Amino acid sequence: MTRGGAELSFTRLGFGTAPLGNFQRALSEAEAEGVVAAAWDAGMRVFDTAPLYGHGLSELRLGRVLRGKPRGDYLISTKVGRYLVPCEKGEEDAGIFLDVPQVRRVYDYSYDGVMRSFEDSLKRLQLDRVDILFVHDVDARNHGSWAACEARLVELMDQGGWRALSDLRASGAVAAIGAGVNEWEPCQWLLERADPDLFLLAGRYTLLEQAPLDGFLPDCVKRGVGIVLGGPYNSGILARGPQEGASFDYAAAPASVIERVKRIDAVCRREGVPMIAAALQFAGAHPAVVSVIPGAQSLAEMASNLAADRVAIPPALWAALRAEGLLHPAAPVPEAVAC
Repeated sequence: MTRGGAELSFTRLGFGTAPLGNFQRALSEAEAEGVVAAAWDAGMRVFDTAPLYGHGLSELRLGRVLRGKPRGDYLISTKVGRYLVPCEKGEEDAGIFLDVPQVRRVYDYSYDGVMRSFEDSLKRLQLDRVDILFVHDVDARNHGSWAACEARLVELMDQGGWRALSDLRASGAVAAIGAGVNEWEPCQWLLERADPDLFLLAGRYTLLEQAPLDGFLPDCVKRGVGIVLGGPYNSGILARGPQEGASFDYAAAPASVIERVKRIDAVCRREGVPMIAAALQFAGAHPAVVSVIPGAQSLAEMASNLAADRVAIPPALWAALRAEGLLHPAAPVPEAVAC
């Protein structure tokens, strides 16, 4: 993929580093760096991070490992839209991240806010550039409603945030720009009004849900806009199964989701395919998807992802899922490859 005059080479699997920010569990520095090293050793060369992830911890930890690697051998993305400022003890508002630095997040989608966030990220990463810059969390989930989300998108366009991204791309400081969100609707909004190269879409195109096939993903293919696909397990339930306390969208899964996952899991079991393998491989089959970036917080989780990617999946699985109404009629599926 060529963007901004630069050729971006994506590996089919990359690494989403939100778990390095102490996502629901505090990691030692050795654990965090060990997981990044394992991703590298497995051939992953696409790494995504953000200031949000552990209030800078993910960027700091990822940067420590990547600084020792040839800069031309990997792609790294980070995000803007929030920057971090020092705060009083207890004001960190860390949410799903534990033991974070004593800073708080400030939303700012203006020109200066985007530039400040970008420069701060480079300092934490201790790199001279990143390849891809995404506007982070311009979605209803984070801002409370679609109206509030759209107001943030308008702010991004009217107060210069998108112009800042475009200036960075034009100068060569980054090769590609877009948005990183957990909803496809803001991506569609930007696709119609701006000139994105890529979107990082997390959790909304998975084995569990495929609504973006009804317009958004075909539009991306027509425009030549790529998708980096995060959250292929919907934050856990497609990897661990529909067990009690299963996580969906970073919270306890509702009954309707658990029931649908039970049905998917039953078909996978009947066809002799681990559901985690079906979920991971399905996510990368759409022609718009340039890389799938599951997260991992331990060497065991990394090994699980790699094993899932190696499973040979018979075409009968996809046919069975379609027959039971569990797969969108237009969903592309992986080609059968003997392992």
